[in-house]
Amino acid sequence: MKYAIFPLGDSALLIETGKIPDDSSQLAVRNIDSVLASTCPDWMIETIPAFTTLTLIYNPLLISFNEVKKEVMALLKGATEVASPPPRTVEIPVCYGGTYGPDLEFVAKYNGLSTEEVIRFHTGESYSVHMIGFAPGFPYLSGMSERIAAPRKETPRVGIPERSVGIAGNQTGIYPISTPGGWQLIGRTPVRLFLPDNNIPSLLQAGDRITFRRISADEYLALEAKENAYHT
Repeated sequence: MKYAIFPLGDSALLIETGKIPDDSSQLAVRNIDSVLASTCPDWMIETIPAFTTLTLIYNPLLISFNEVKKEVMALLKGATEVASPPPRTVEIPVCYGGTYGPDLEFVAKYNGLSTEEVIRFHTGESYSVHMIGFAPGFPYLSGMSERIAAPRKETPRVGIPERSVGIAGNQTGIYPISTPGGWQLIGRTPVRLFLPDNNIPSLLQAGDRITFRRISADEYLALEAKENAYHT
């Protein structure tokens, strides 16, 4: 396994597995994360996996950067023999169009498709979660069809409803919380992606696989009611 280690401030280091966010780099990041999680040294505070890197945050009162680097390299010597956990598949129900997806028609028109075709392309793929970032629980996904790629809005919205599903460029994602944003909104899910009271607040994790399932407005309201009842 090829990787490089760089200092990142006074209490973190960056492990880089490649320059291009491909399956090989992602697998290496997951493998390294698995190795560190299985050993969990007392000086390690947190790991943050991303597209081609993993940030390791450590306690500088217990260990220095050079010592961390040496220990990480020793741990990763046998990393190629460590099996990463199989990816978890999470199904995300989505109500497309209308008030839930006000930009669905724009995405369709931009690509010379019907709205039904956009939905079919969006639900017809399996997506990989490469990292969580931007906002709490926001998943950066790969795997979307180029047929439904669309540019960001020229003027971002001041507020996007939580759980909105959007498209920006050749990526799709889900806004776990209400926040400003410029993605084209094509639908919304009743599933909560960010639960701050949980021990692990983000529903999705790097390495997960996602599929989208189309639901009706009535199904959306019923599932949303169940979610609200469960989390109150």
